[in-house]
Amino acid sequence: MIIRSKAPLRIGLAGGGSDVSPYSDIYGGAILNATINMYAYASIEPCDNNKIILNAIDKNEKYEIDSVKELKIDGNLDLLKGVYNAIVKKYTKKPLSFKLSTFVDAPPGSGMGTSSTLVTAIIGAFKEWLNIPLGEYDIAHFAYEIERIDLKMAGGKQDQYAATFGGFNFMEFYDNDKVIVNPLRIKNTILNELTNNIVLFNTDTSRISADIISKQQKNVIEKKKTSIEAMHNIKKQAILMKESLLKGELHKIGEILDYGYKYKKQMANGIATPQMEKIYQAAKKAGATGGKISGAGGGGFMFFYCPGNTRYNVIKTLNNFKGQIRKYEFTTNGLITWKAK
Repeated sequence: MIIRSKAPLRIGLAGGGSDVSPYSDIYGGAILNATINMYAYASIEPCDNNKIILNAIDKNEKYEIDSVKELKIDGNLDLLKGVYNAIVKKYTKKPLSFKLSTFVDAPPGSGMGTSSTLVTAIIGAFKEWLNIPLGEYDIAHFAYEIERIDLKMAGGKQDQYAATFGGFNFMEFYDNDKVIVNPLRIKNTILNELTNNIVLFNTDTSRISADIISKQQKNVIEKKKTSIEAMHNIKKQAILMKESLLKGELHKIGEILDYGYKYKKQMANGIATPQMEKIYQAAKKAGATGGKISGAGGGGFMFFYCPGNTRYNVIKTLNNFKGQIRKYEFTTNGLITWKAK
């Protein structure tokens, strides 16, 4: 028997960064994101040989050890180890024997929420295997605890919830890790037009998001006015984006993205590299009305809103830069798990 799961990666349409503590704890955060048909996959094969085998296929990394209650966190497949340790500590109270294989459709540092989505997918596979009674909020919060508390990885809260719930969601973040997920009912005509108009571009660069996020957190702790005001405006952007999508006012999407791009760069140093700035301005000159750096910034994916038929000229322009256009579709489903014989 094989237990499988998959969880979708996400595009952060607006509000990115306002879900990061301590800003979200002090002021409250708001995010609007949408999942796409790029996934993190996890498969568990139960064993009876008292072995644990971890296999990150996309990274070509493998780890094997005799079955124990806790795996050492040492920089080698820590996300996989962290989930196992938490499952044993919280639920089974005893070692397990299995082979865990994982794969992610985007590389680490892409800005698509890869690490959080992978953690969510792995939790889903263990949940399916062990019949652990976890609801959507439980899974997302568990994934957040593993990454941010157990593994001490810097980051926000949106990715775990996006991966678990799926679809278009307006999320609110408050003190004491309170999160409210508001699913948005987007009409098919709007969804189709959004898919047509949003061009997704992989810059072929990656970054360590923790570095940028740490700078952002430091700016809030030190009460740097420019950064905090920028985060206020980023949160406002999420509200504007929600209203535009629900009202079908797609002509506003580009300018809302452009508004957010301006303020996101003020949240911390290193969010927009000189090369990314060149790409952004070139895309706008080609007809895009706005765009966004996905995730924390500094590398990874970017996307652009291209109204009318401007997408073709924008794509032609982006092809002059190192990187690739990535085809995608928006998805409505979040984490999915199943068993295969």
